[in-house]
Parts: sequence; structure tokens; C-alpha cells
Amino acid sequence: MDRTQKTELVGYLNSVFSEKSAVIVAHYKGLSVADMTELRQQMRDSGASFKVTKNRLARRAVDGTKCQPISDLFTGPTAIAYSDDPIAPAKVAVDYAKKNDKFVILGGMMGETQLDANGVKSLASMPSLDELRGKILGMIVTPATRVATVAAAPASQLARVFGAYGQKGDAA
Repeated sequence: MDRTQKTELVGYLNSVFSEKSAVIVAHYKGLSVADMTELRQQMRDSGASFKVTKNRLARRAVDGTKCQPISDLFTGPTAIAYSDDPIAPAKVAVDYAKKNDKFVILGGMMGETQLDANGVKSLASMPSLDELRGKILGMIVTPATRVATVAAAPASQLARVFGAYGQKGDAA
């Protein structure tokens, strides 16, 4: 990697550390190329990205950003997972770490908050942004459905009463 490529990579990583709402740092030592490809695909499917980093360049890129507290995590074979959705990279990383013991989550950042490995696991257990939107929409729609049911109930009860009296008169 020449100096120009390193400068471009530091600039790109600096924008990731500055702009993304979640950054997860992990060790990947011992993963095969097929495993890494599978992990990258899972990240892409969830809307997150995964990148193997050079530690010295990552430490240089993290300086002056909100992610500066995690600069000490960049030792050994590290990679980062990042996304605008804070839940997506955490979910994929934790699920993958459960299946593959060679992938070890070190920690990360969510906004201005530094997370250790347990914090990332807790973050992964939360519902995603889309799931929360669905729940909120369901809560908004439910009262309207109940109001319509209650409003229709008296009319249907009256119809049943009239029907019962009609059947009673026919039987007599």
C-alpha cells in the first residue's frame, strides 16, 4: 500500500468513525476467506458494512473523532463493523460470534457511548429500528380498530335482538 492509498484509507476511516452511529471492533484471527465472505454478506444484508483495518491507520483515523476512546482496541488482527443503524452491526456480529469462536468482539461505540463486549451483546438484544417502527405503527393502529369495533357493536347487538324476536314470533 503506497502513501496515497494510506491517506485515502485514513480519510475514509475517519469519516466512518465520525459519521456512523455504531462501530464494532472485533478480532478475526483464524477465519477463512469463506467465513469472512459469509460475514461480509450477512453485514451487507442487514445494511451494515465490515472492513478489515490496519491498526496503525485506524488509530490515526480515530484521532479527533467521537470514537477516540476505542483506539486502544486496535491491536492484533482487527476489523470493524459499522452502520447508521446502531443495532444492525451488533446483531450480525454477535450472532456470527456465537457460531464461530474465532470471531471475538472486543467492543465498540454507539454514538458517544463506549461499549465493551457485553455492551455490544446487550445492544444486539434490542429490537432493530424497523422492528420498533412496526411496533409503534401497531400501537397507533390498534386504538382505531378498537373504536371501530365498539362503534359497530351496538348495531350488531340490536340486529341480533330483532332477529331473536322475529324468530320467536315465527315459532309462536
